[in-house]
Amino acid sequence: QVQLQESGPGLVKPSQTLSLTCTVSGGSITTSYYAWSWIRQPPGKGLEWMGVIAYDGTTYYNPSLKSRTSISRDTSKNQFSLQLSSVTPEDTAVYYCVQGLGRDPGGMDYWGQGTQVTVSS
Repeated sequence: QVQLQESGPGLVKPSQTLSLTCTVSGGSITTSYYAWSWIRQPPGKGLEWMGVIAYDGTTYYNPSLKSRTSISRDTSKNQFSLQLSSVTPEDTAVYYCVQGLGRDPGGMDYWGQGTQVTVSS
């Protein structure tokens, strides 16, 4: 069974870059047709799909976040990462790394436990 674990700072200052890493076990991020996404949930709001990196390294982003988002991977460590630049307090959220196809959070197969990130000076 695939397991995912997010890691990274819990507090980021406004205008800085948020960086999170997801470590995957129980499956390879290069397995054909698997896709690995980042999803977030601001307080009191719904889940928001941010972007995905596919098994072949191809990336797709939510158009509303595309200019500030980058997803990359380290296949030697079986990890993929999120960078969100120029953060504001509105980027405060619980961030999840997930495995599944598509962009619908309801359609994802496996989830990390989530990590709280607060943007504050």
